[in-house]
Amino acid sequence: MNMFNEQDARALLEKVVKMSKADECTATLDGKIDGNIRYALNNISTSGVINDCDLAVSVAYGKRVGTSTINRFDDASLEHCVRRAEELARLAPENPEFMPAIPKQAYKPSNTWSDKTAAINPDFRAQVAADCILPCRKDSLVAAGFFNDTQAFTAICNSNGNFGYQRSTDANFTCTVRTADGQGSGWVARNVADVSTFNTKSEIGIAIDKAKRSVDAKALEPGKYTVVLEPAASAHLISDMMEGFDARQCDEGRSFLTKKGGGNRLGEKVFDERVTLYADPWDADSAVVPWDEEGMARQRTPIITKGVVDSLEYSRYWAKLKGKQPSAKHGNIILVGGDKSTMDLVKTTKKGILVTRTWYIRLVDPQTVLLTGLTRDGTFYIEDGEIKYPIKNFRFNESPVIMLNNVEEFGKPVRVTDDESNFVMMIPPMKLREFTFTSLSDAV
Repeated sequence: MNMFNEQDARALLEKVVKMSKADECTATLDGKIDGNIRYALNNISTSGVINDCDLAVSVAYGKRVGTSTINRFDDASLEHCVRRAEELARLAPENPEFMPAIPKQAYKPSNTWSDKTAAINPDFRAQVAADCILPCRKDSLVAAGFFNDTQAFTAICNSNGNFGYQRSTDANFTCTVRTADGQGSGWVARNVADVSTFNTKSEIGIAIDKAKRSVDAKALEPGKYTVVLEPAASAHLISDMMEGFDARQCDEGRSFLTKKGGGNRLGEKVFDERVTLYADPWDADSAVVPWDEEGMARQRTPIITKGVVDSLEYSRYWAKLKGKQPSAKHGNIILVGGDKSTMDLVKTTKKGILVTRTWYIRLVDPQTVLLTGLTRDGTFYIEDGEIKYPIKNFRFNESPVIMLNNVEEFGKPVRVTDDESNFVMMIPPMKLREFTFTSLSDAV
């Protein structure tokens, strides 16, 4: 059994919590059915379905904590899992930052489930691959991509009487299209909760067009340029910046929001006034589970309003130490934009560069969030509101903090994900001035 309903999940978790003889016990049950199809060189290479369900039990004796996991749910296995966690807790050293199990929370359900996504079957996945491969074969192009769909549930319970249960669905699509000689490359990616909003044929058309357009790229001198960043190109940059909103990092001098001489920049204008960013687990386009990894209830939280820093994240330990209210970790972030498309922003650009994708991004300086990375899979020169010609890829050195102080215009936000941060994000295409490209790259 991989997809427990709420009643069965509660019954199992309450049984596990009652088995424990420790001072406190927290149990988490996670299950999913994950389908996928992969294709390369215009042929399907793998396809499958993964069924998984795991129970994690965490107990504490005073400040000594032990955790054990298992994927068998008969009474003997459950008992073994609990006793193993207790054994490990007795052996563990005291955790100086230990926080007790959270008290009972009030969770407001969020709309993270789609029947249509949950109903995806092998025929649907095969059609996604076919809709990418066939037009590429016809145009003598080469497609490589991956589509996966997930239906999942998570449930939590602890000895303080807290309980939560939530189902979710998700579908991810990515495809790279290359010209036969490997000189041109286009890329497209989509993430949706409801697969009825996804159309493979229109999405693959974007990658095909960019692959054809990107042949015979010209070299442009590195330097500072006006850029139009597609949402996927800026998502990872912005998610890296969000780490700096952790109050502990600020107080310990490790964040761009650390104030010289001590303290933080809460309440100060740090970004362009057009920057408004918030978290909302109930957002219609990017809903997430209404609690974080510790089980703390999430709330709609303003983070930046018209450039002013509104809030920092306080872990329960740091909040207690500093006399503040703790806050749940955000599951999504929404950057407010306008109603223009990427191409609408291109049309208003006198001279600039269109960036489809950034990758291999690494942190250079955490105190300024200076990042380095490469453009890839479709980089173009813009002149007089038109895409004039493809250009060779660049290495960039840029901070999202500086980016968001060089805003010229935001477009309409779209849903994207960042694998490293696990954020669901609503990010607009953005036109920015003085984006720093430091050298050329041979990547296609």
